[in-house]
Amino acid sequence: MNVNITRLSPDAQIPAYVHESNAVFDVFAAEDVIIEPGETVLVPTGLAFEIPEGYEMQIRPRSGITLKTKLRVQLGTVDCGYTGEVGVIVDNIAERITPFNSIKYEHIDGTTTETAKHVRYCNRYGDYVKQDAVAYKTYIIRKGDRIAQAVIKPIEQAVFTEVDALGDSDRGAGGFGWSGTTFRKEY
Repeated sequence: MNVNITRLSPDAQIPAYVHESNAVFDVFAAEDVIIEPGETVLVPTGLAFEIPEGYEMQIRPRSGITLKTKLRVQLGTVDCGYTGEVGVIVDNIAERITPFNSIKYEHIDGTTTETAKHVRYCNRYGDYVKQDAVAYKTYIIRKGDRIAQAVIKPIEQAVFTEVDALGDSDRGAGGFGWSGTTFRKEY
């Protein structure tokens, strides 16, 4: 399948399958983005895709980022009719962690960058942060970081028919924990 791509930024990287047998391809950040705890940001990819008719592109989290950081990539769908820049929605679910003695940025590869200790600085909102403030687990996504993965899949649209009642099933309206949390086979 051919998928046409347009670079909207000179720093955009064309997606790549890491291994020949992979179902998903990596999506890269096109610019540096700082994500403070509790923030949700849109990380630009610098790319626009022309998804073929009858297909969709699904944006998915990378398991390593989800396991090793407090960053959560949100699932996303790019329909075939959308030809604007694809962005990746990322939440930082971190909470306050240590007394303030430096500004530390966490990277998605597990490394950190730390600024000078005991400084008074102005955060991105223009507020001054004092030494007795609390430091947060702030992440920085660097241009070129593999921030998400994506897959292109065929879609099937449903036809919806309104009826007076639905058919019977074993489960019925049971949901949200209906089947329990463990399965024990009875012998």
